[in-house]
Amino acid sequence: MIRYHIPAGFRAAAVRSGIKPSGSPDLALFVASKPCSAAGVFTTNRIAAAPVKWDRRIVPSESVMGIVINAGNANAATGDEGFRNARTTAELLASKIGCEPDQILVASTGVIGRQLPMDKLTAGVSSAFDRLTIEEEGFLDAAHAILTTDTRIKVASRVISLDDREIHILGIAKGAAMMGPNMATMLAFVLTDAPVASADLDAILRTSVDDSFHCISVEGHTSTNDTVLLLASGAAGGTRLAGESLVSFASTVADLCRDLARMIPDDGEGATHLITIDVSGCRTREDARSIAKTVADSALVKTAIAGGDPNWGRIVSAAGYSGVEFDETELSLSLNGFPLYRDGAPLPFDAETVSNSIKNERETRIELALKRGSSSIRFWTCDLTTEYVHINADYTT
Repeated sequence: MIRYHIPAGFRAAAVRSGIKPSGSPDLALFVASKPCSAAGVFTTNRIAAAPVKWDRRIVPSESVMGIVINAGNANAATGDEGFRNARTTAELLASKIGCEPDQILVASTGVIGRQLPMDKLTAGVSSAFDRLTIEEEGFLDAAHAILTTDTRIKVASRVISLDDREIHILGIAKGAAMMGPNMATMLAFVLTDAPVASADLDAILRTSVDDSFHCISVEGHTSTNDTVLLLASGAAGGTRLAGESLVSFASTVADLCRDLARMIPDDGEGATHLITIDVSGCRTREDARSIAKTVADSALVKTAIAGGDPNWGRIVSAAGYSGVEFDETELSLSLNGFPLYRDGAPLPFDAETVSNSIKNERETRIELALKRGSSSIRFWTCDLTTEYVHINADYTT
């Protein structure tokens, strides 16, 4: 059994509040023992959910005390009533802790366009608060409660020694579809006992998200609820991290976020393959991202991988309409290590061997190389199967 490093200064719990029709766990709390530094990154969708609007007002902050997360209802496209419900949610936990509502962050995931059932949420917050624990079990319960169509929890942790202190970092995420940068229908919560100023947390989180949650896609649909929050309790003690220690901490957070991000398309709805796309030789990182995202979002590429078909023409043609300027003689492609296309011309290869390399492995690796510069990116997506269609055709009915 995997054991995770739980940061000091936090408690967690989860309950079944009845928000999900299935009756599964659907409400989670993270509560700090004292005010925390906090930062957040949110959806770029102009239709932003009420909890996103609430949280944007608060972070970066030096005084966050807790987070309330519900699953089964997105509280998105719900107007003024939806925002009032987000505020009431914060007030519910604040009254339990004895702090101000503006010290509470909220997050929701689920069906868009329905008002939160506040009677169920109220009872759920009260019940979960009574179950708060510092034990790993409470954090894993929370990881289960925030899921929607996910098939498994997404948890990662790290422990590092900085300035003679042991620092713990825990990350919990959810997401399986409506997934397309920037971020997607995904929530992620990173907790640490490191002492870090909120301004530093904000910079660290934005850089980490850019290399992780902004580098994943399932079908390219940007959600209304994307939220990544980073909280630092400071319970490890000592002065706030600075200099090389802060750099080491930032690198560890970025590595943890990449782990969490990769788990999301690997659990994409109906997915049978995780697809890792490496694009190199570009003038800028954004050029590399544009090519990778275009390939990742191509239904033809995704269905080819689902069927184990090494139809490389779909991949290079997707790169060609990405909007990035290059000459076709500058482009080369390898699939699972097999060179298929070099400098704008096809290479001989054994189709059955390459096909089997796709069919027999969970991960498929696409490598695209240009000759325009030194910028590169790694991007993750998944294949597109009939199961994805079934899941999303029946999602609300």
